[in-house]
Amino acid sequence: MSGEAERALAPVRAYLLREAEAEAGRILAEARAQADSILLKARSDAAEVVDRAKARGEADAAPAAAAERSRGRDQTRSIVLSAQREAYRDLRAQVIAAARSLQTEPGYQGLLGKLATMATRAAGPGAVVTVQPEGGVVARSTGVVVDCTLPRLAGLAVDELGDQVRELWTP
Repeated sequence: MSGEAERALAPVRAYLLREAEAEAGRILAEARAQADSILLKARSDAAEVVDRAKARGEADAAPAAAAERSRGRDQTRSIVLSAQREAYRDLRAQVIAAARSLQTEPGYQGLLGKLATMATRAAGPGAVVTVQPEGGVVARSTGVVVDCTLPRLAGLAVDELGDQVRELWTP
């Protein structure tokens, strides 16, 4: 091509280049807008998927969490009841030990006489009363045994406390 033809085509070339650049700019802007739209939609979809998964996970975990809380309450209740039983056993043992120690007290012989009288009346006519090594007496007659030993009477006294024993562990 000659220099003159080149000069004559220069405005056409410049026009085509401007139009190509403008078209490329429009295509690029459209591509960017589409990419932004796709990215925004993908983020929105991902957020929805995460929210649904989280809700499903929470819903799936709810029964397990409730069961775990229930197990925790049961275990706590078991520990509390065990401690209460232990406190009750300790109280009972201490009361029985204190009752046995009455044998060394000065008024024990008078108490022994009263227990023998009470046991004899309860056992009926012909009862045989024996003093027991653990303290107190046992009266026996035909088909009847009346146990008035100190450990037995102390245990019965603790049993009679009933709900009052709860005051030991109730604030």
